Amino acid sequence: MVDGIRMALAAVCGLGWTIAYVLAVRTGLRDKTYCIPLVALAMNICWEFQFVFFRSADHMSGSNSEVEGAEVFIGIIWLIVDCGLLYTVFRFGPNEFPYLPRRVFYAGFVVVLGLAYAGIEVLSREFDDGDVVLTSFGMNVAMSGLFLAMLAVRQSSRGQSMGIAVAKFVGTTSTCLAWFFDTSVYPGPWLPYCTVACVLLDVAYIAALSAVLRRERESGRLAGDRSEPRDIERNASL
Repeated sequence: MVDGIRMALAAVCGLGWTIAYVLAVRTGLRDKTYCIPLVALAMNICWEFQFVFFRSADHMSGSNSEVEGAEVFIGIIWLIVDCGLLYTVFRFGPNEFPYLPRRVFYAGFVVVLGLAYAGIEVLSREFDDGDVVLTSFGMNVAMSGLFLAMLAVRQSSRGQSMGIAVAKFVGTTSTCLAWFFDTSVYPGPWLPYCTVACVLLDVAYIAALSAVLRRERESGRLAGDRSEPRDIERNASL
């Protein structure tokens, strides 16, 4: 029964994050920007690459091979969708940093990718016996905080949507819940801390984004109200 619950939660996690990624690609193309913070995207891509190509055999050698196999399959899907996320970064990313030459932006992002890959490799070997489970929870905490930072920097909902925020929250929360059904696998305070931190930061992001969207809707209505007299006056003069 526990394995069945964990399998269902793994499926919800995969679906939630896949929806978040697809919506991020679509929103990025619409708004002509990237929708995943650059550092968070670099960590995600490097983690998924290591997980699928170098850690999958060790990961599936545990007692819940069906659940672990499903997690590897989900990682493959995420890597495929990552191609669309990378396109939005290379296509629109330099526009977010107009004070940098394009080549400097591209070089900087490649450096961030390299640092993320090396950091995940070192942390997984040092603290996770070569697996990447503990690092994934730490990355989720960082990503949740980085989404809040991106909202604060842009000061608008550009490149963001409530769909992305909710899908991300559902995906992260479900994988956190899956661990609570078998805490003996990864005992200690790290995963409980990451779970609480992710939930709090994701709820804060949803609330902050909701406030920004509400402000933008109200500003749009006010702008529309102010434009009506001018439109009437212009029509009268015609």
